[in-house]
Amino acid sequence: MAHTHDEDATHSDSERVTTSRSSRRLAFVAVINLVGFVVELAGGLLFGSVALISDAIHMLFDMLAYAMAFAASYTAERFDGGEDWSYGLHRLEPVAAFLNGVLLLPMVGYILWESYQRFLEPVAINPELTLIIATGGLLVNVGSVYVLQGDEMSLNERGAFYHLLGDAGGSVAVIVSTVAVAVFDLPVADPAAAVLIGILVLASAGNVLRESTSILLERSPVSPEELRAELTTLDGVDQIEDLHVWQVCSQLIVATVQLTDTGTTLEEQRAIRSRVHDHLADQGIDHATVELVGHGDPNGTTKHAH
Repeated sequence: MAHTHDEDATHSDSERVTTSRSSRRLAFVAVINLVGFVVELAGGLLFGSVALISDAIHMLFDMLAYAMAFAASYTAERFDGGEDWSYGLHRLEPVAAFLNGVLLLPMVGYILWESYQRFLEPVAINPELTLIIATGGLLVNVGSVYVLQGDEMSLNERGAFYHLLGDAGGSVAVIVSTVAVAVFDLPVADPAAAVLIGILVLASAGNVLRESTSILLERSPVSPEELRAELTTLDGVDQIEDLHVWQVCSQLIVATVQLTDTGTTLEEQRAIRSRVHDHLADQGIDHATVELVGHGDPNGTTKHAH
């Protein structure tokens, strides 16, 4: 189905509203995590908890991740490059998400190294105050998760969501390890909790890197084989000659389709294109270019439709 100017404008307005909402959420979460980082770092240094320091560093990198995600979303929302930039700067979203994932890796190395040192030489901690700060960190993470959850999340919001789940798990680990130190006099519980946090961070990095790399390398977000088979069942579609589906960002999927059709009149060809466009839209594809190659054309001329 060919898109009208009003439909394109409505889609653009909706996309801008979604992007703006995403930007505000990411900015708010970044500010919350900056406050949490300062409090947890100060507490970890004052009370000797490597688990608390590890959780603080986790929050710092998360804050940087959210700040980068916000910058990418904010820039893409307001950039209008005209025809030279077909899809604006929406590609910044997966680039920022990829960099966020990469930034998590050295943090894991630091956490594991510091934990190893504490295993060798356990350090006494102040369990009461550490427990208070760790609980505050958990509340910060739960509040941030509440801000992000609800509507369909963008790639950067999902990345932030994974980070926050890891943060929440890290805060729980700090709380449990602190209780173990206070009740059972197990100083080794503190670095053990830090190792657990490192594993959670590594899992978060893997999720973000996998999703962002798939977009940057233009992996199809849907199964091309299944989509090809579905399109050939549509009335008037004879065979799919060429099919490409990829993502510009997590909220924009693009496709090009070349097919042979059985239409012999302009009206039949329009109906075929409409059915193809409708089906692609049902599969979550936002922008499609459909090329018909009719069998009845003696010159083999293609008919293009956008």
